Amino acid sequence: MANRRTFLQLISQAPLVGGWFASSAVAAPSTKTPDYFASLGVKPFINAAGTYTMLTASLMPTEVMEAMSYASRRFYRLSEVQDAVGKRIAELLQAEAAMVTSGAAGALTCGTAACLTGDDPKKIQQLPDVTGLKNEVFVQKAHRYGYDHAVRATGARLVEIENAAELERAASERSAMMLFYNDADPRGQIHADEWVRLGKKLRITTFNDASADVPPVENLSKYLKLGFDLVTFSGGKGLCGPQSAGLLVGRKDLIAAARLNTSPYSDTISRGMKVNKEEMLGMLVALEMFIKRDHAAQGREWERRCGVIASAAKKFPSVTTEVVVPPIANHVPHLYLRWDDSKLRITPREVIQRLRAGDPAIEACPLTDDKQLVFTVWMLQSGEAELVARALTKILAKPV
Repeated sequence: MANRRTFLQLISQAPLVGGWFASSAVAAPSTKTPDYFASLGVKPFINAAGTYTMLTASLMPTEVMEAMSYASRRFYRLSEVQDAVGKRIAELLQAEAAMVTSGAAGALTCGTAACLTGDDPKKIQQLPDVTGLKNEVFVQKAHRYGYDHAVRATGARLVEIENAAELERAASERSAMMLFYNDADPRGQIHADEWVRLGKKLRITTFNDASADVPPVENLSKYLKLGFDLVTFSGGKGLCGPQSAGLLVGRKDLIAAARLNTSPYSDTISRGMKVNKEEMLGMLVALEMFIKRDHAAQGREWERRCGVIASAAKKFPSVTTEVVVPPIANHVPHLYLRWDDSKLRITPREVIQRLRAGDPAIEACPLTDDKQLVFTVWMLQSGEAELVARALTKILAKPV
């Protein structure tokens, strides 16, 4: 029986770990699960916004939860789990090595630490004191973003540049890493392929934060093939794994050093960014399920959901709709609704407030301006597009 074998025996016998759970029957619980959040006064909502961390990102498939439950029933040596899971992920993504991290932000910290310290125990213990260490991280000015704090947490100093000439002039023996924020590629003067070329020319490690950049599935290996030394992806967004997990993939020596800079090692900069065996296995199963998914069929379903909501909205005066797919991050259909508020006397902000206050509560995308209402449909569950359309119809029919 599977529960009598060790983790390593199991992982060596199954071509895809997710297959264990997809094909196995699960006994029904003997008692009804208590509504824990209701007892705490916390209400659920329909997610027509997307994989925002503040909205608890994505929902994990049953198979992922079963994998995590399976892992919780026995003790395993964490380093062996890390080795085995990392090896399988690396195989799936055609990488030299891989590890499960505490989200993409955790990957940024321990990955940067690896570039500063290598596998030197004294340097690892020294962080965030970077005295005597390579500690400069280059970043394009257009690529500065809220999550680069995870890089600065190591003690590294970000050095802003805007073009290749500036980068080459600034490179020195203190240069440790070149950070690339993938979603900002169109905004910077140095694009991804040139960033990699410059990194190799200057012998500086290149790190691509592609945290929100799946789907499409091809991106999981695209940036490694392009030549980046390290790449990170969020585990709890499009991959639908544990929200507190992420992937760090890339060069074998750097992944080894990144692991030394985090849990379970005590005196490290990322010790608090621990990942347990349940999250590691859950992340692996989520990744395998994502790779095997029928992405074309899923895309058609997203289009249908957009159509359901758009059809309901267009019945009202001056309402126009448009489906937009962002080119890089969150590369999924976004439904934009616009109208003349002199003809339909309600603002997008007011619609959002009324959707949020409804029963069931519905979350739309956060406002970027007051002229449009935006929904994403990829986190909706079966039948929820129709519920969103119904709620929207009710609000627009009685705007005041």
